[in-house]
Amino acid sequence: MSGPLTVIDMHTGGEPLRIVTGGYPDLPKGTILEKRAYVRDNLDHLRKILMFEPRGHADQYGALLVEPDLPGADLAVLFMHNEGYSTMCGHAIIALGRYAVDQRLVAPDGDRATVNIECPCGLVRAEVTMRDGKAAEVSFESVPSFLFARDKSLTLGDYGKIAFDIAYGGAFYVLADARQFGLKFGRDPVAAFIDAADALTRAAQAAVPLSHPDAGDLAFLYGTILTDGRDAWSDQPTRNVCVFADRQVDRSPTGSGVTARLAAMHARGQIAIGQARIFESIIGSRFSGSVASLTRAGPHAAITAHVSGRAFYSGKSEFSVEDGDPLAEGFLVR
Repeated sequence: MSGPLTVIDMHTGGEPLRIVTGGYPDLPKGTILEKRAYVRDNLDHLRKILMFEPRGHADQYGALLVEPDLPGADLAVLFMHNEGYSTMCGHAIIALGRYAVDQRLVAPDGDRATVNIECPCGLVRAEVTMRDGKAAEVSFESVPSFLFARDKSLTLGDYGKIAFDIAYGGAFYVLADARQFGLKFGRDPVAAFIDAADALTRAAQAAVPLSHPDAGDLAFLYGTILTDGRDAWSDQPTRNVCVFADRQVDRSPTGSGVTARLAAMHARGQIAIGQARIFESIIGSRFSGSVASLTRAGPHAAITAHVSGRAFYSGKSEFSVEDGDPLAEGFLVR
């Protein structure tokens, strides 16, 4: 490290976002996926410094703004977490939409601002609602999302036979009803959901090969979303928890996870275009989501999803590494 790492911290629905504002070296030119590979292969020690203890924690999440490559993009972002680098993050898009307006990276037009954000999965458009001259609610329209594998099942040790789908919402997720594991939201500890979701993720990774029509780098299983089973459209909220990366728990309803759920719901005839649904997280925070349009992703019938939420600032920091610190690059304690 040649200098301090500076960050602005936000959260969306309780899920943290640490936005890097200084301290990273310039990256080579290239596509967003090439930049992601370069950071992963050459600068991963900086991710660990920012995400791991003593400066972060096992469930920290981050965003590194990089030079856009796609025409029309206002900014580009690499997402980071306790295991590596994601391809899409809805809670981060909501936070970055507000951040871009507040930092005057994008100027509002009346009571709205449009922020085009290049992600590893593609270009995502965020719409920021202005209230009293300040950025408030943020919505985004997802990349094409689809149900990849339907009605799969695996036998998982003491849990028995578990049915699940796999859907893509900018990242691939296993979707499963938590009741199959004997779990109920509001009754059972989060640790029980983590164990169940992690077991299913690992089994599905081994059993179900993934592919994506745009790039091989997108074809990896990010995690598992356990739901309350209330997939058919209703005016009542549906609750879920996303366990991703290395047993990391999303405090928000998970923006890309909501998108994946909407893609699966629509493929099953459980929700129509324009029907709004409320998605609730493990801590009770909420996103609104709906199917925005029908499209295709290679051979897959797909949708785009419209997801809305709010983000808030929680602080700013400057981090350094002192010479001789044996724990300089961080550590995790579970």
